[in-house]
Amino acid sequence: MRFTANARWSITAGGKLRLPKIGDVKVKWSRTLPSTPSTVTVAKDSAGRYFASLVVESSPSEVLPQMTSELGIDLGLGHFAVLSDGTRIDSPRFLRRAEKRLKKAQRALSRKQKGSRNRDKARIHVARAHARVADARREFHHQLSTRLIRENQAVAVEDLAVKGLARTRLAKSVHDAGWSAFVAKLEYKAARYGRTFIRIGRFEPTSQVCSVCGVKDGPKPLHVRVWTCRACGAVLDRDINAAVNVAKAAGLAVSARGAQVRPERVPAPRGEAGTHPTPQPSTAW
Repeated sequence: MRFTANARWSITAGGKLRLPKIGDVKVKWSRTLPSTPSTVTVAKDSAGRYFASLVVESSPSEVLPQMTSELGIDLGLGHFAVLSDGTRIDSPRFLRRAEKRLKKAQRALSRKQKGSRNRDKARIHVARAHARVADARREFHHQLSTRLIRENQAVAVEDLAVKGLARTRLAKSVHDAGWSAFVAKLEYKAARYGRTFIRIGRFEPTSQVCSVCGVKDGPKPLHVRVWTCRACGAVLDRDINAAVNVAKAAGLAVSARGAQVRPERVPAPRGEAGTHPTPQPSTAW
């Protein structure tokens, strides 16, 4: 349902959403409204939850101070990400942790009679369990992407063949990590805050090149996590070495095109996390 200003909807002094022919609806607000909204759209998801999206005019994005750091990110399954500064970010494994609960809910659904009210309730229960997993993953992505963009002038990540990996035995782990959604958040936040975001080609030999001397040492099986460069003798952690090479590629790209200094106007994606629980009362007319 979509209501424009002409529909005479409003937000009450108590923070409720007043909709024509529906009345006052309690709302759990994600943030303070920056201005008077002109339009509200109410939608229902598969878990039976209702969401209200409001159209507002906002001020230009915050311009972050210039930084000197350039960060490379190596995404993986053992760790969600390994950064070029040596930081390892553990994978939360939201889907894996909820697996038993999800299977139990799915079994309960399969035992319900088709077309019955109890089956419909069980279906919603399963959908809500999956929604909680997706919400937790989305919040993790938002918090991490915001921190990395704020702390670095340029952020680079390897362009992974996610679709190909999703067809292998690693499919469940790849889906659980949600790399594509995380990278998309990095990209639009970089544009919003005047940072430089770079995708490194998936065929770049980031795991094969020594980050110390630059000599290509050749491909290595996945079980090899630490290797020694035959040219300079450096002992290299596979993931950190790859992240450093990604960061170096980012530095070359920044030098070639120049870092952005003005943020672009980027619309907030529907799933963007908020930080303010209570809105300022406002009206749509």
